[in-house]
Amino acid sequence: MALKIRLARAGSKKRPYYHVVVADVRSPRDGRFIEQIGSWNPMLPKDGERVKLDEERIKHWLANGALPTDRVARFLDEAGLAKRDARNNPSKAQPGKKAQERVAAAKQAEEAAAAKAAEEAAAAAEAAAAPAEEAASEEAAS
Repeated sequence: MALKIRLARAGSKKRPYYHVVVADVRSPRDGRFIEQIGSWNPMLPKDGERVKLDEERIKHWLANGALPTDRVARFLDEAGLAKRDARNNPSKAQPGKKAQERVAAAKQAEEAAAAKAAEEAAAAAEAAAAPAEEAASEEAAS
């Protein structure tokens, strides 16, 4: 039987309270569990007693092969009962594929507009320089 140390939600609507339980993997989140080994009240301030754990029973279940979920592993790491590896996902902050395509298209359109504006400015400079040259050549001829 595969065991997990996980959270089971209790409390009323918008007032969460969680029990840390040992349960079979196949049982539902708030369903049947084997033993309650702690609690977590996220409504309390962070410096207060938010997490309460029965360390002896947690050590027992970890020794018997129960695996903690990610959130419970964080609690156990803070309590010094289990080591949790730091996660690193640098691509998490990247936008999705479609958003990246939109950014690339906007950048390409901006570059095209800048190139067109530079081309028009060069043409205007040539046009401004041409009449001045004609006037200078007419004055030299007189």
